Amino acid sequence: MSFQLNINRKPQTVEAADDTPLLWVLRDVLDMKGTKYGCGIGMCGACTVLMDGKAVRSCLTPVSAVTGSITTIEGLAEDGKLHPLQQAWIDLDVAQCGYCQGGQILSAVSLLAQHPKPTDAEIEQGMTNICRCATYNRIRAAVHQAAGQATGQVTGTQS
Repeated sequence: MSFQLNINRKPQTVEAADDTPLLWVLRDVLDMKGTKYGCGIGMCGACTVLMDGKAVRSCLTPVSAVTGSITTIEGLAEDGKLHPLQQAWIDLDVAQCGYCQGGQILSAVSLLAQHPKPTDAEIEQGMTNICRCATYNRIRAAVHQAAGQATGQVTGTQS
């Protein structure tokens, strides 16, 4: 089947079976490798993209269910300017292995849309992605920085 999608502010026409997960359309059909395959059951969040600004797990979203504009990590920066969350990730050295970070950042974008000045509890509740390097303290600090709530120095060597 043919699907008309809006991905990263660009119209795209793709051919895929209607039950093909959006993840595989992005990676295999459109050659966009920033969205990662992790668990395949929607638990880890490595495949997170935004659909109309809301975080969705692309491994569980069939292409036929895409109803709005999709933003991937490749499309988050605009006009060559990093999104404040991308900049915070760099400033605070959040990534270690980096595998989950695209999904983490997009989840954080969705979180900040819902809670522009989130508390630690709102961040912990809203950020459901798994990071096997356990950079959760740095992720929380980066979300605060992007929200204009810079929390200062991140403590600990593995956080």
